[in-house]
Amino acid sequence: MSGERDERPWGRYEVLLDEPDHKVKQIVVKPGKRLSYQMHSRRSEHWFVVRGTGVVTLDDAAIEVKAGSAVDVAQGASHRVENTGLEDLVFVEVQHGEYFGEDDIVRLEDDFGRAG
Repeated sequence: MSGERDERPWGRYEVLLDEPDHKVKQIVVKPGKRLSYQMHSRRSEHWFVVRGTGVVTLDDAAIEVKAGSAVDVAQGASHRVENTGLEDLVFVEVQHGEYFGEDDIVRLEDDFGRAG
């Protein structure tokens, strides 16, 4: 199944491909917003930035990103992305692993009260 879309307080995502061993999403983060600081126990992720600028926090290390940047998020790594620019930050996320459900998200910090 692909084509799933969801609006979130930080922006939106769309599932482009959903296969048994991988899932691909386009994620759009609004200026000044960030996703929760989170980890996954059953998947890794690869992020490729196609538009905008931001900062990825990966296990407490800050990495500046812009169009053309790529970040690998290992299974179990704590991570988040923040849009530090004036336009939408757009990236493609490729998830790889055995399970891709939203219940595999452990939120460590969250700007919208979803941690814990």
